[in-house]
Amino acid sequence: MSAAASRTLAPYAVHDGESQGRQHAEESSASRSAFQRDRDRIIHSSAFRRLEYKTQVFVNHEGDLFRTRLTHSLEVAQIARSIARNLGLNEDLTEAISLAHDLGHTPFGHAGQDALDACMKTHGGFEHNLQSLRVVDVLEERYGGFDGLNLCFETREGILKHCSVENARTLGAIGLRFIERKQPSLEAQLANLADEIAYNNHDIDDGLRSGLLTIDQMMAIDLFARHARTVEQTFSKLAPRRLILETVRRMINELITDVTETTRENIRAAAPESLADVRNGPALIAFSPRIRDEAVQLKRFLRKELYYHYRVQRMANKAKRIVTELFEAFIGNADLLPDEHQERMKEIGARAIADYVAGMTDRYAIREHRRLFEIDAQ
Repeated sequence: MSAAASRTLAPYAVHDGESQGRQHAEESSASRSAFQRDRDRIIHSSAFRRLEYKTQVFVNHEGDLFRTRLTHSLEVAQIARSIARNLGLNEDLTEAISLAHDLGHTPFGHAGQDALDACMKTHGGFEHNLQSLRVVDVLEERYGGFDGLNLCFETREGILKHCSVENARTLGAIGLRFIERKQPSLEAQLANLADEIAYNNHDIDDGLRSGLLTIDQMMAIDLFARHARTVEQTFSKLAPRRLILETVRRMINELITDVTETTRENIRAAAPESLADVRNGPALIAFSPRIRDEAVQLKRFLRKELYYHYRVQRMANKAKRIVTELFEAFIGNADLLPDEHQERMKEIGARAIADYVAGMTDRYAIREHRRLFEIDAQ
């Protein structure tokens, strides 16, 4: 970041020159800021490419137009970066966190994570935030001098959105805020809320596109109904598909505007003068009470009507079975693993299997399951 660009940052933003640094010392770049380099490393990583074939709600083979973890991450980054610019925060750091936040997700979305967590219950468990950090710290193999991507502390901190105190104690400095009950940077807080804005709104779009949700159902949700009625009044003969897209667009715009305005008020009230003040204060990136209530209503609706729809649950059940049977096969006979994973299992045990399974795309997991359990599969 140039000196001129740095001067536009708020005093409580993360400034490149104030980073707590990387785990392995590297020379700085003359042409890119530290957080630009982090973003670029994430985009070029193998784990980022695999997000193209990992589920958001609908399994990859169910349709080409549904969101994947990759398209979701791009939408989160776009939303977060727009808000960061309005608030005077570090856009490059916000974007890096947003792009990396799902790198550790399993195939088949939350169903895959739940199944793998159950399999790993006696081996330390599995949580995708921790796995995302593990991907960037350990599992990526792109550099000769170190494992992982060697990202800056602030990027790694933002990736680790949630963490138990028990796990935090094993993570050193990156886990300290969970023990001391302090806040991460505003950039990290923003990426977290942008994640919620993105998935709630694109799950509406995907749910309606799939036919699992109807516009009539959605009209019971205040946030959707308010904008849908405005769209209907403004465009009297709009086709249903375009009505949905225009409604969702306006919903996202209202949420972004509300977060920006509410956060500005929170910052004025808390008056942080530095990043240290942010860390020692309350969470500042937030919706207004009214919008928060509407977002909760929407989230509950989606959980009941979409995520627990019988067709989604049928696929989730298949996904859990695939992940569970893969894990059980490998833990029962390590010789079934590819050679490199056999070697890692000798070193770290069941965690090597979790790393292997979590890194699979939906379609690779399906193929691997067939290879193991169908006699004529290659």
